[in-house]
Amino acid sequence: MILDLKNIHIGSLIKQRIEEININVLRICKFLKCTEDELNSMLSEKSLDSEIILKLSTLLEYDFFRLYSQYLILYAPQTISIDPEKKTSLPQYRKNIYTKEMVDFILEQIENGSKTQMQIVKEYRIPRSTLYKWVNKYAQSKKKD
Repeated sequence: MILDLKNIHIGSLIKQRIEEININVLRICKFLKCTEDELNSMLSEKSLDSEIILKLSTLLEYDFFRLYSQYLILYAPQTISIDPEKKTSLPQYRKNIYTKEMVDFILEQIENGSKTQMQIVKEYRIPRSTLYKWVNKYAQSKKKD
């Protein structure tokens, strides 16, 4: 299943993970200190408080924040610093880190014809050379299968 990163519904994704690992709902409620009705309400929400997402990421052993990071890598505009002398005390992360899921998502768009390679280069700002490497590597791995 390919995830639509433009439309992240965190509640349904958490619910999917709960079903995948078959964890007892009462255990989750005890961990979150909430009722079953409150949990069901959370799972129907499109967005949740970050503290709840953090707790559920820990309990369900899945980094739900990574979904939002992938969105930022694909869709957020490149940062243009107005004053290069201004430094931040916040941690700095490389933006060009592509996960296997992201690469698969992008290559599937090319394969099913929903986007051309040039559209992907323009929309996601992925260097052409990087995209061509992915396409060639993917084609080679398909031949082996």
